[in-house]
Amino acid sequence: MTEQVQETSQEPAKQGPQAKPEGAADLNISDLAALKSILEIASQRGAFKANELEAVGKTYNKLSSFLESVIKKD
Repeated sequence: MTEQVQETSQEPAKQGPQAKPEGAADLNISDLAALKSILEIASQRGAFKANELEAVGKTYNKLSSFLESVIKKD
């Protein structure tokens, strides 16, 4: 008993420079603000281990700075 495997070429469709990849999620400023709040709540509740705090803090600071700069541009 042998199985035959057929290979199909699934090349992505040609897309323009502003086309989104299929299945790409939309991410906006409100989503990033929500992530900032999630990090604040999680850290208050002790969700992170001590060895994870540096990475969490750096990420939080970068996110916070980015959101502040976007708000200033508006």
